[in-house]
Parts: sequence; C-alpha cells; structure tokens
Amino acid sequence: MTADNRYGGDIFAGHARRARRVVPTMAAERDVVVEDAATGFCGAVVGFERTYDGDFVRLEDGRGVRRLFAMREAAFLVDGSPVTLTRPAPTRAVAPTRSASGSTRVENVRAKVALPSRIWVEGIHDAAIVERVWGHDLRVEGVVVEHLEGLDNLAERLQEFGPGPGRRVGVLVDHLVDGSKEDRLTRSLGPYVTVTGHPYIDVWEAVKPAAVGIEAWPRIPRGTDWKTGICRELGWGTSQDGWRRVYGAVSSFRDLEAPLIGAVERLVDFVTLGDENGETGR
Repeated sequence: MTADNRYGGDIFAGHARRARRVVPTMAAERDVVVEDAATGFCGAVVGFERTYDGDFVRLEDGRGVRRLFAMREAAFLVDGSPVTLTRPAPTRAVAPTRSASGSTRVENVRAKVALPSRIWVEGIHDAAIVERVWGHDLRVEGVVVEHLEGLDNLAERLQEFGPGPGRRVGVLVDHLVDGSKEDRLTRSLGPYVTVTGHPYIDVWEAVKPAAVGIEAWPRIPRGTDWKTGICRELGWGTSQDGWRRVYGAVSSFRDLEAPLIGAVERLVDFVTLGDENGETGR
C-alpha cells in the first residue's frame, strides 16, 4: 500500500450506512382496519377528505367515533408494522342491482300510474323514511304514501276515502302495542284496510342506534316531548337538527330495525295484491 493510498480505496469501508428501510404502501380500501401510529387510534376506513394540507383518511372505531388523520408516510400500523396509506385506485361505477329496500332494482321502467290504493303513515318523518328506503319499489308498483298528521284523523280519513275492492288502505302506526291507544284506534276497520306497526315510540327509534352513532336511544320520561327529550339528552340541538341527523343516517333497510321493515313490507304486499286473495284487515 502506498502513501498515496493509505486507506486502501474507500475510506468508509467497514462503516457503510445501513440502507433506508422501505415502508410498504397500502390502498386504504373501505372497511380496512388500521392504527394511527402517533395516537394509537384504531378504526376502519370510512372515507377521505382533501384539504390544503393534503389528503386525510377518516377512521371509525368500534364505538362509532370518527376522526381524520393525515395520510403521511409510515403514519399507520397494520398488525404492528408501519405502512403508508394511499387512496384506492378509482373503479368504474357499477349500477346497483338492489334497491335500498334490498329488492331487485328495476331499470329503464317508467313508474306506473298511481294505484287507487294507498299507504298511510302517521307523520312526515315516517313518510320520508319509507320513501328513502322503499321509494324505488313504490314507484315501480305505483303506490302512493301519504301522511295522516296523527292517528286521531284515521276514522275521518277512511270515511272520506271509502276503501273497497281495488281501493285498499295500508296504515303504518308508531308504538303499536297491545292495550295502547294506537291499538284501540286501529281495530275492526274492515277487509280493505290493514294496519301494521312497530313498538317504538317514534319512527326515529326504529333507526338502529349504530346508524346515528349512539349506543342506544335514551329513555325519555313520560310527559316530556320525546323528540325534544332525545335531542337534549344527545346534545343534538333542536328537533329539526335531530331529524337531519336521523334522516341522513338512513341509506338502506340495513339501517332500520326489523319490526319496521316487516311492517312496511306487509303493507306493500297488501295494497298491491288483487282482491281475490281475500286478506282481511286488522
């Protein structure tokens, strides 16, 4: 070795820096569960948001709590190992084959002219939720949903409407339990009227708690307006604010409790069946 090459070539030989660890990337597909490395928050991917500071992913934990996290390099953990989340590649939109009620969606078919038969519901919120979930089915069948503005109007409305062959009425009732006022008002209405209902105080309560991000619907004391009490207990503001939350949480039958689903399905069947089937009212 000469004096001009006293280090024998590379002076950093034996002291080579370790190669930088490569963190894998992973597409943040919906429902994939990841952990935020900085805070320990663990949840499923439910959406994204683009801001001036870059892309953020929205995670939802098992209690329904949602938080946004920046999609930085190595910012998340999967099975304890760091990953860099990326937005999933866009996919070609595919038309749904099922309606919100779970029935087969019928495309390119004009809605039928409205049948003489009707479905009546107690209030405007009931009508809105029925339309939200069963609207497609009802338009295909030509069934109109109207609200009674209270069950006390039922007898008068039936007298005006005049149910008969080919002119049926299906009535959806809140809080239809044995011995209740609702139960007494809906008996012996004849063969061309049928009544179904659910046990909940209000149609809001027929929406699954998880859909609106709560563990359970609060118990409201007798004598307190139910919607007002619910909004106060949950910190939802006014009843109008609460309704926007409830309505916005419903996208399909999966967001509703089974008693309401069954009640509406029975009404749709009743008003669309021919009179030769001989069904009788409640």
